[in-house]
Amino acid sequence: MIEAATTSPVARIYGQPVLEVPHDLYIPPDALEVFLEQFEGPLDLLLYLIRKENINVLDIPMAQLTAQYLEYVEMMRSRSLELAAEYLLMAAMLIEIKSRMLLPRPIAAELEEDPRAELVRRLLEYEQMKLAARRLNELPQAGRDFALVQVMFDEATERLPEVNVTDLRSAWLALLTRAAVQRRHRITREQLSVREYMSRILRRLQEARYVEFKDLFDPAQGIAVLIVTFLALLELARERLVELAQQAAYAPIYVKLRGGSLAAVE
Repeated sequence: MIEAATTSPVARIYGQPVLEVPHDLYIPPDALEVFLEQFEGPLDLLLYLIRKENINVLDIPMAQLTAQYLEYVEMMRSRSLELAAEYLLMAAMLIEIKSRMLLPRPIAAELEEDPRAELVRRLLEYEQMKLAARRLNELPQAGRDFALVQVMFDEATERLPEVNVTDLRSAWLALLTRAAVQRRHRITREQLSVREYMSRILRRLQEARYVEFKDLFDPAQGIAVLIVTFLALLELARERLVELAQQAAYAPIYVKLRGGSLAAVE
């Protein structure tokens, strides 16, 4: 009992120690797998072998590189991994370059291009693309490094304050004050028509988009004309032929013409 207690377990199943291997334990052939380095293609494998052995890419020892490449390809095949045709094509290319370098070359062929030149060019281009892809991957990405926040809002139109009776009274008293300053002692009898001044106001508004309230009155013409003009403006507002508005409280009052108002009066 003491000897069994001091024996270390060979495994633990659901937290319980197993002191010996069961006799009826079946281990499938593919239960243990060795995962090799993942490569994105034959150029990636070649570049890995070159950087691992600190080989100068401009002076590649083809015999050593080809042997290591074929060793990796054979290991991948032995693990029952699907081997792409491009790996085998690269292996054939390496063997061809190695064979061309082993063959003696005549003196006249010394100026020919190095058999490794095409392979070196492809390796350098691939390394540049791989470094560029790594730099792009280091940039912040939505969903990986930060989350996008969407905020829904409705476009709110600015609501201008309405013109009430108090605002009109204040504007009217200001006009009377101006008229009293410019008042002249002149006695005349004049027939003033509210309807005529309504047409005048509409024609004035027809020429401009909007007119300030005080610009519709001329204090120099006397209080009688001011009163008739004011009554004409009130009548137009009552018949909804003009619109009174201001941008803020205590701001100047503006008079604006509604569509088709001139034709309606005439």
